Amino acid sequence: MDLRAKDLRTIPLFQEIPEKHLDSILELFTRDKVAAGTVLFKAGDSDSRIRILVDGEVTLSEEGQATLRLQPIMLIGELGGLTGTPRNTTATVSKAAVVHTVDAKKLMSFFEKHADIAFPFYRSLLSVVSEKVRRDKERMDQMRRNIIRTQKAMKELRDLVLSKPETVISKPVCDALEEHIAKNRRAGYRVAPTQHFPSSVKLENGSRLKVVELSNGFLKLEGKAKDLGKDRSLWIGVLALPTLEIAVSGAIEREDSDGVVVRLDTLVDEYQAALEDYVTRVQLMDFVV
Repeated sequence: MDLRAKDLRTIPLFQEIPEKHLDSILELFTRDKVAAGTVLFKAGDSDSRIRILVDGEVTLSEEGQATLRLQPIMLIGELGGLTGTPRNTTATVSKAAVVHTVDAKKLMSFFEKHADIAFPFYRSLLSVVSEKVRRDKERMDQMRRNIIRTQKAMKELRDLVLSKPETVISKPVCDALEEHIAKNRRAGYRVAPTQHFPSSVKLENGSRLKVVELSNGFLKLEGKAKDLGKDRSLWIGVLALPTLEIAVSGAIEREDSDGVVVRLDTLVDEYQAALEDYVTRVQLMDFVV
């Protein structure tokens, strides 16, 4: 099965392109028959190709678990291809497929040469990204609500156990609930700061360490535990975010191959809100990719 101009018209990215230019865009793509089991790209790959599934089926998976099955006509990997950022999922052909492929640079070069249709394309791209941000925000809000409901249910269960006569399982159950309540409250989502939205930590000795990963309750800093000071149970620093600096303290939990994990002490409300806002902004960048 071949890709046709009317097929491109069903793809949001090309919906505003004038009819007379669609055939020229089609000529940029190469057609391939792909056998079932073929991996188009893996999570972590930097792949500049944009694909259109014309026949067959492609399955997207994360950590070995299938998350989505794609059917024709379907654009695959347009945002990752256009930005060159690593793929978030693995794409595998699950039923013998026909896939049309174009390199993102080749596509962008075409629009640079045809300025009259570049604006409709970029407007469609902006619309696609905006819609993705909106959907991801809704999904994040739903996840947040689920966490709140789970947190409330665990607290109610803990209180119920404490209100009843003590048995041999009362303490283990309460301890387990307390641990999960604390993790839910403090850990949250962990994100990696981006090049355009970085963060770092200034130490008492004047040195500065890059933040590798962070959440509402943890930091992972580049380097070794010895770089953070001698006392692992009492660590102090200043977290430098793009818009402000936050005094933080905590304890060194462990040293990994890619950095040192610090469990943060409870922040004052103003600083906690600022940290949560930063984490959310970085999350949105990840989702857009």
